[in-house]
Amino acid sequence: MQMAEPVMKSYTEATDGSCIERKESALVWHYQDSDPGFGFSQAKEMLDHLESVLSNEPVSVKSGQFIVEVKPQGISKGLVVEKIFTTMTQKRKQADFVLCIGDDRSDEDMFEIIDTAVSRGILSYNTEVFACTVGQKPSKAKYYLDDSSQVINMLESLAEATDSPASSDEEADSSL
Repeated sequence: MQMAEPVMKSYTEATDGSCIERKESALVWHYQDSDPGFGFSQAKEMLDHLESVLSNEPVSVKSGQFIVEVKPQGISKGLVVEKIFTTMTQKRKQADFVLCIGDDRSDEDMFEIIDTAVSRGILSYNTEVFACTVGQKPSKAKYYLDDSSQVINMLESLAEATDSPASSDEEADSSL
């Protein structure tokens, strides 16, 4: 990843509106605020450049929705989700509800793990599982939301529907 940063810096300097985000396990170049055509062109060129420079390194280079990401091989959102479910199962705890929302190709491995978690025994058959991709595109997620405003509306509706019974009982008592 040390070799990726100088390459990303040079593209950031050449691309107005782009920036580098340092995550715990990845380096991500964002270009959503740059000129769309130029940003896309720079991303494609950077992807090729990074794949060439890092070909012998234990990292993966991927492009996504307005991003180019470099991360260690073998690290994915799917593995993290699997680890969470497995740890819960080992502690004899089970999730009764799982909501997974993603908007990028990098989320597909996570959707795949969630999709197979019940059959693999890392989630209970009683678990309600909802995997949603944002934006109409081929996905392993079962559900689609058109955009972030629909995500917000869905979360607000979910919050309203799951008000605690205690608050509902208090409202009923105050209306008497």
